[in-house]
Amino acid sequence: MPFPTILVGADVSGRPNYCTVGACGVVNLEPMLYVSLKETHYTTTGIKANGFFSVNLPSPDLAEKTDFCGVVSGKTTDKSELFIPFYDEAGRAPMIQECPINILCKVTQTITLSGFLMFLGEIVAVYADEKGLTDGQIDPVKINPMIMMYPSYFELGKVVGTVFKDGTAYKKSLGI
Repeated sequence: MPFPTILVGADVSGRPNYCTVGACGVVNLEPMLYVSLKETHYTTTGIKANGFFSVNLPSPDLAEKTDFCGVVSGKTTDKSELFIPFYDEAGRAPMIQECPINILCKVTQTITLSGFLMFLGEIVAVYADEKGLTDGQIDPVKINPMIMMYPSYFELGKVVGTVFKDGTAYKKSLGI
C-alpha cells in the first residue's frame, strides 16, 4: 500500500457492472496494465466473457459510490445505473463518464493466483476529461485520483518532485 483506487468496468449479461479494486498497475514499458480480481467477482465473469475491461480513476467526490461498488456484488445489486456509462465505437466495456480518466484494455493474458485472476490488458484507448489536462497532458493534481490505503481513501496532494529529473540533478551535485 498505498494503491490507486480504480473502478474496473465490464459488461455482464448485457449490463454495465463495476468493481472497486486497488490491485492495478503498470506491467512494463508497453501500453499494458494489469488488474487483479477474485475469481468469484461478478465483474470477473464479464471480463472473461468479453475479453475487455475498463479502468476508471474516480476523483474524491465519487468516494461513496466507489466504495459502494466494493461492498455490494453485481450478483445481487444492479450497479448499471450508478454511473453514466460510455463505450468506445465497438462497445467493448463500459467506462464511467464521471471519472476524469478512463482506460480501455483488451485482455492479452490471464494468470490464476490464489483465488484471484490477474488480467493483463493491452491499452487500446485512453479518455481524459479536458478539465484534467494541462497543455494537452494529463495533470495528476487536476484529476486528483483517490489513493487507497486500508482502511482509508486519500486524495492526491501536491507535486513534490519530477521523475528522472530530480535524481539526475542530485547525481550531478554529487559529481557522479
